[in-house]
Amino acid sequence: MLIASAAWAQGAHGSSGSGNILLYALISVAVLVFFYIVVQVSDSLLVIESRQNSSTANSNANFSLFPSWKEIFAPRLPDFLKNKPITILKRGHDILLEGEAARVVDKSVAANTYAVQPPNFVGISPIPKMMVEVGTEVKAGDPLFHDKTRPELMWVAPVSGEVVAINRGEKRAITSVAILADKEMKYRSLPSFKLEDSTREALVSFLLDAGAWPLICQRPFGVMADIGEAPRDIFISTFDTAPLAPDLNFVVEGKEEAFQKGLDVLNKLTAGKVHLGLDGRGKQEPHKAFTEARGVELHYFHGKHPIGNVGVQIHHIQPIAAGDKVWSLGVQEVIALGRLFTEGRYNAERVVAVAGAELKEPKYVNTYLGAKMGNLVEGNLANGHVRLISGDVLSGEAKTAEDFLNYHDDQVTVVREGDEFTVFGWLLPSLNTPSISKTFPSAFMPKMKFRAETNTHGEKRAFVVTGSYEKVLPMDIHPQELFKSILIGDFEKMEGLGIYELLEEDVALCEFVCVSKQPIQHILRQGLDMMREQS
Repeated sequence: MLIASAAWAQGAHGSSGSGNILLYALISVAVLVFFYIVVQVSDSLLVIESRQNSSTANSNANFSLFPSWKEIFAPRLPDFLKNKPITILKRGHDILLEGEAARVVDKSVAANTYAVQPPNFVGISPIPKMMVEVGTEVKAGDPLFHDKTRPELMWVAPVSGEVVAINRGEKRAITSVAILADKEMKYRSLPSFKLEDSTREALVSFLLDAGAWPLICQRPFGVMADIGEAPRDIFISTFDTAPLAPDLNFVVEGKEEAFQKGLDVLNKLTAGKVHLGLDGRGKQEPHKAFTEARGVELHYFHGKHPIGNVGVQIHHIQPIAAGDKVWSLGVQEVIALGRLFTEGRYNAERVVAVAGAELKEPKYVNTYLGAKMGNLVEGNLANGHVRLISGDVLSGEAKTAEDFLNYHDDQVTVVREGDEFTVFGWLLPSLNTPSISKTFPSAFMPKMKFRAETNTHGEKRAFVVTGSYEKVLPMDIHPQELFKSILIGDFEKMEGLGIYELLEEDVALCEFVCVSKQPIQHILRQGLDMMREQS
C-alpha cells in the first residue's frame, strides 16, 4: 500500500506513466490475492462440511476442489487401481531377505506330531481345564481343553491321533498338548448347520462347539473374541509385507469357495462391516477370491511394511477408540472357518512357507495347525548352526526343533545364529546389515537382499529420542512418548497416545530400528496387559 501511495503521488505530479502502470499492477495483484483467499477459505469450509456429512470412513479421501501435494506427487499406480479406494502411505521400511519360498507346495513334507499351545492365547487361564489325558485317542475336532472362566470356550485337536504329552512350564502352567498324528486323518462329524436361516446366537453356539472360536482375534489387547458382544467391525488383511512372508494370493488358490463362505459367516457375526485390505503395490491385480469377494468392503493399500498389518489398515480405515471392539482374522483362519460349512468338519490344514537363506530349498509345505518345527525343516537345513522362528524375523518366536508352530503362524523362518562378535562392530562398513541408518551403505540400496542372522549389533542402552520410530510407523501415533508412558505406568497418557490401536507386530519395525536396543514389543505387551486389567 505504501508503494501504491507513492506511485499515485508520482502520477499526480505529472511524471512519467510508469507510476500508473505500477499502481494498476499492484491493484491487480491485490485483487487476485483477495480472490485466492476467498476461494481457499470457501474450499476449506467445503472440505470440513463434506467430511462431516460423508458416510465414508477413509480419512485420506480428498473432498477439496484442488489436488493435494500427495496427489500431485503420488507414485504411478497400475491400471487395475483406477477408481479404486486406495490409501498411499510413505512411512515404513521393507526388509528384503534372501531365501524366499518358491511358489510350489511340497506335499511330501509331513509332520508326525502337532500341538495346541495355551500360551498362544492372551487372557485365558494359564492352567485350562483338561478334557483329555496322555494316551487318549482323539479325532480332528475333538475337544482337548477349555478355559476355566469360560467353559464354553474350547480348543480342539488339529489332527487325529494319540495324545502323547501334556507339557507344563513355570507354576505348572500348560505349555502344549501334543498329539502323535494318524497316517489317515479321522474327523469328528459336525451337525449340519444352515447359515442363511440361522440367528447370530445359534451361529456363535455352533462355532464354540466346533472349536473354531479361537481363530478370531479381538482388538484392543489381542485377546480372544468376546462371546457375548458383537464387534463394531471385522478386518482381514489379504497380504503380508513382513520379511519372507507367504504369498497369500498363492495360498488361497483352490480354496476360493471356503474363503467366501468364511466371509459369509463373519458377516453374520457383526452388525458392522467386514473390511478386506488388498495389496495395491504390485503390477498385477490380487487374486479374484479377494477382489471379487461378496459382502465386504474393499480397501487397497500402497506402501512399505508394515502396511500389510491389519492394525495399520484399521488405523487408516476406522481407528479403534476407547470402548470399541473389533475382530481380525488371517486369510487361512477365514478359510478354516468356511470349511466348517463347505466340508462339515474342523479342517485345520495349512499352507506354511518354510523360508530362509539357511535352507537348501525354501518352499511351501502342506501341513496342519501346530506342526512340529523340526519335521518341517528335516533334511532341508544347509547348516546346523541356525535359529528356527515361528513367524517372521521381526515379531516371530524362537523355537527349537522339538517345539511347535504357533497357532496363528503360517511361516517358518530359518536364519543363521548370530553369536559371533564382530571386530569394531558398527564401525565397519558392512554390506550385509539391513538398516535405515545412513552410516551403513545398505541404507542407500533399498532393493538389496540380505542374508539374515540374529546378531543385535549392540547391547541395551539409554532410551533416547532419535525420531527413528516415526519413520517406520505409518500411524498418527507418537510411539516414543507412548513407550515411555508405559514404563512409568501412566494410564491416561497410554490411552491418549493410542495404545488401543497397537499390537506387538505393529511396532516390530520400531524395535528393529531402535538404536537404544529396547525390547519395544515386550514393553507394549506390558502396557496392553496393564490397560486390560484396568478395563
